[in-house]
Amino acid sequence: MRSASPVTFTDVTAKAGIKFVHTSGAFGKKYLPETLGSGVLFLDADGDGWQDLLLINSTNWPGRGGARTMPALYRNNHDGTFVDVTRGSGLDVEVYGIGGAAADFDNDGKVDVYVTALGGNHLFRNLGGGRFAEVTKAAGVADAGFSTSALWFDYDNDGKLDLVVSHYVDWSIDKDLFCTLDGKNKSYCTPESYKGQSPTLYHNRGDGTFEDVTKRAGLFDATSKGLGVAMLDFDGDGWMDVFVANDTQPNRLYRNKGNGTFTDVAMGAGVAFSEAGVARAGMGVDATDYDGSGRPSLIIGNFSNEMMALYHNEGTGLFIDEAPTSTIGRASLLTLTFGCFFFDFDLDGRPDIFAANGHVADDIERVQARVKYAERPHLFHNLGQKKFEEVTAQSASLQQAWVARGAAYGDIDNDGDLDVLVMTNNGPAHLLRNDGGNANNVLRIQTVGTTSNRDGIGARVELTLAGGAKAWQIVKTGSSYASQSELPVTFGLGAATDVAGIRVRWPGGRVDTIGATKANQTLVVKEGAGVLKATPIVRGSPGKQ
Repeated sequence: MRSASPVTFTDVTAKAGIKFVHTSGAFGKKYLPETLGSGVLFLDADGDGWQDLLLINSTNWPGRGGARTMPALYRNNHDGTFVDVTRGSGLDVEVYGIGGAAADFDNDGKVDVYVTALGGNHLFRNLGGGRFAEVTKAAGVADAGFSTSALWFDYDNDGKLDLVVSHYVDWSIDKDLFCTLDGKNKSYCTPESYKGQSPTLYHNRGDGTFEDVTKRAGLFDATSKGLGVAMLDFDGDGWMDVFVANDTQPNRLYRNKGNGTFTDVAMGAGVAFSEAGVARAGMGVDATDYDGSGRPSLIIGNFSNEMMALYHNEGTGLFIDEAPTSTIGRASLLTLTFGCFFFDFDLDGRPDIFAANGHVADDIERVQARVKYAERPHLFHNLGQKKFEEVTAQSASLQQAWVARGAAYGDIDNDGDLDVLVMTNNGPAHLLRNDGGNANNVLRIQTVGTTSNRDGIGARVELTLAGGAKAWQIVKTGSSYASQSELPVTFGLGAATDVAGIRVRWPGGRVDTIGATKANQTLVVKEGAGVLKATPIVRGSPGKQ
């Protein structure tokens, strides 16, 4: 077993100029939405090749007064700092926001934003020049209800991005229930107290409008209490599937049948329940090939006393949870994980795991002394051969206990390694800079579709390494909890200074190949045209001096 990676994460929130604090609206009534907090998004809002940040906010409850709260769009200054450009951007709308997803839904070359919220969602079309226009009503995607996570993907491979939105429970102030732990004082209710709400699938008509095809497509599920949603092609047939992590209800794995419809195969695949046959409280979710099998596996954040799930894709339609017999299961038994994702933080070619933790009950220690409200995150280093070690202790910033919710990754300083953004509930956001990850070599690839959707979402990017080994990733939105990581894919290469070849299978089926390529570059690859641009990655990144 190898020794731990020397990489550390440094909290640069203040240095970067980020002053955002999330508002849950809590004032003693213990309304259920207050427990959920919100998400974070990496997106290149102005198309300059640098990742910007969108931080989702909630609001004070009606009649409570207080300062106006909005989401925050931070523009990357290219020097390790960011500036808040929200006011006047069109995104300065007060909503009880939960999450979001960002992609170019109209294929005009500019990334658009969808914000999920309690009581109705919001679609903002990017006009360029730092301006967005709300087009929710015209597009038909308001989706009233209690929305949580969302993602853009092209489920029918027609070149236009569709939208799937997960929902939690049927809650409103008028329907709020009185729940208690001691028989006297109100506590936050569990989701079991409320009816569920179905996810929604919107089909992109290509004219700026969407059609709700949830029932026709086979995704309608009134029992769903979805918190996380991920896209993956788990059976490798070229049609993107959907996983929904449900809270106290069975998880759903919707297999794309390639004819506009899906079927839930979670039960047969072994991902609906725990090994004991019990529905867990699923929060965030992500999918990737963490062991070089060529197939995407799943990581799911669950409630305290349930441990995270690490479902290995066996390639037979069956997944096996490796967490109970691994470091991941033991380390996460008492923590409650919301945001979680795979990413190669030390660029050694093996996807690692980050988990953002924090309980939902601020009085949990009264009934479970070993379970805390604020909790440290987990950082698991992939050792290969399906083994992980926890290396959280290597970073002082990861020793802080947070009531964490959304989490995502992106390269904020274009130095090749992946940084992390975490949101806390009713507290500040934390930007964690990766220091030391780029001691290894790297190749970053941004896809531009032509026949496929403009962002190339759903494209499978595959590298051939020295000796014939393969590494691959899907260009994706969504994953984690109510959050989105950057769209460019990052391949850690370890000591390798080049790759033998690159193969891109676009969502529509076209395959483009690129020959031998040097490491430590960011490539922009266009469908049918090959490499449009190659930018060297500079190791001494802005803001680290």
